[in-house]
Amino acid sequence: MAHENKKLKTWASRIPAFVAAVILLQTLWFKFTGAPESVYIFSALGVEPWGRIGSGIAELIAAVLLVMPRTSWMGAALALGIMGGAILSHFAWLGIEVMNDGGTLFMLALAVAACSAFVLWREHAVVLLYVQPLMARVTGRNRPV
Repeated sequence: MAHENKKLKTWASRIPAFVAAVILLQTLWFKFTGAPESVYIFSALGVEPWGRIGSGIAELIAAVLLVMPRTSWMGAALALGIMGGAILSHFAWLGIEVMNDGGTLFMLALAVAACSAFVLWREHAVVLLYVQPLMARVTGRNRPV
């Protein structure tokens, strides 16, 4: 019974990664087909069509990384960076509401960012295993920070 609880707990802790991945994946249709909303957003930012296609590819990579347990932290870091850009774009140029969507795209960006932050927090020990040696190299120290 304890083994079943642990397994259930493990799967439950993966829910935020799956939620973020599903949100990222469902927006790809709009980006890759050139839906009017996507074209409007990336035109307003001055990066249509390459920004739309490039962000779609980055979001696809993040979603795939998120659903795989060994790489979920990488997907979360990538998704958090992408969503940081999306949130900043909403605040600085687009506004919260885009084309009368009631703020849906902004809320989805916040949801992906929150889920990704949770994944990074949950996987912080693994993240440190990768980041500490890198920081040691950057700072010129022989031992991890």
